[in-house]
Amino acid sequence: MEQFRGTDFYKIDDLLTREEKLVRDSVRDFVEDKVFPIIEKHYSEGTFPMELVPQMAELGLFGITIPENYGGAGMTYTAYGLAMQELERGDSGVRSFASVQNSLVMYPIYTFGSEEQKQKWLPKLATGEKIGCFGLTEPDFGSNPGGMVTKAEKVDGGYLLNGAKMWITNGTIADVAVVWAKLDGKVRGFLVEKGFKGFSAPEMKGKHSLRASVTSELIFEDVFVPEENLLPKSDGLKSPLMCLTQARYGIAWGVTGAMAACYETAVDYSLSRVQFSKPIAGYQLIQDKLANMLTEITKSQLLNYRLGRLMDEKKAKFTHVSMAKRNNCEKALEIASSAREILGANGISNEYPVMRHLANLHAVKTYEGTHEMHTLILGEMITGIPAFE
Repeated sequence: MEQFRGTDFYKIDDLLTREEKLVRDSVRDFVEDKVFPIIEKHYSEGTFPMELVPQMAELGLFGITIPENYGGAGMTYTAYGLAMQELERGDSGVRSFASVQNSLVMYPIYTFGSEEQKQKWLPKLATGEKIGCFGLTEPDFGSNPGGMVTKAEKVDGGYLLNGAKMWITNGTIADVAVVWAKLDGKVRGFLVEKGFKGFSAPEMKGKHSLRASVTSELIFEDVFVPEENLLPKSDGLKSPLMCLTQARYGIAWGVTGAMAACYETAVDYSLSRVQFSKPIAGYQLIQDKLANMLTEITKSQLLNYRLGRLMDEKKAKFTHVSMAKRNNCEKALEIASSAREILGANGISNEYPVMRHLANLHAVKTYEGTHEMHTLILGEMITGIPAFE
């Protein structure tokens, strides 16, 4: 097999299985052939490239870790991470779409759903025939999801749902929403289908980040949800938090792809940009930035690799995922900022991907748990004392 074409200073490629390398290389080729040519236009226009969905499905990018009998690929978490890494090398919005479909829709249906729900939804979500979204965050409750006010009330044959969700990726285009609401004071999961009376999902406009991604509100006004659409194994706030752990895992890998894209752009540019009779790559201050970038990318790759193997061995804890998400998002933002500085005025041009990644990473650092919340998660793990309140 052709040697990996990318940033891999510590030769982590040598640690991957042949199947994992194949996934990584296939997604990398897809991003180069299909994402790069169109992403700047979609980002500029604030639209998601829907034409990529069937192509991603054909590559097996939905339900990567879901068993094959439900339409998934039944692959390792490391393979899933590598796929997210390469997708975000293209754009955070494209990776976000795949992350939601995998971690926040298929995972909860597989983990908390009935056999009937799994058979109904998972195969169609895997083929991209159906699109899903995940409704947890509310207008007034982000970092404190337990404070949610969306409520479900038991009625004959099902439940009445009232409330609203905010900042929901894929909401407007979703066929099914995995919605979390309080039923008799306890958080439960519900499958709210497009077309249910009283359910609307207006798109949120005016974003300066994740522009090539659909972000929505979810509004529930006496929405009747039939009994069979309750996720029967959902059991309190820990259920959506388990989903967030899955999503955070994909983010940790994804932003490493964005880091590499910015770093490789900065290296190429600094070697070709001549000032004072030599390439700017020959100046100490530029080399300092590049050395720091490569070091942080390598550290993030090592975190991801070990975390992936812990996930595959079912030994990973949510605190392990928090550390990787926290570190990698912060370092990705720093690397994108440094790359933008190296490119000078060209750093803000859409001829290069750096400013787009920089803007996207501001959102990615914040969602699925802010840097500060992951700091407190690790702080409680270290000390045994929760500092959230």
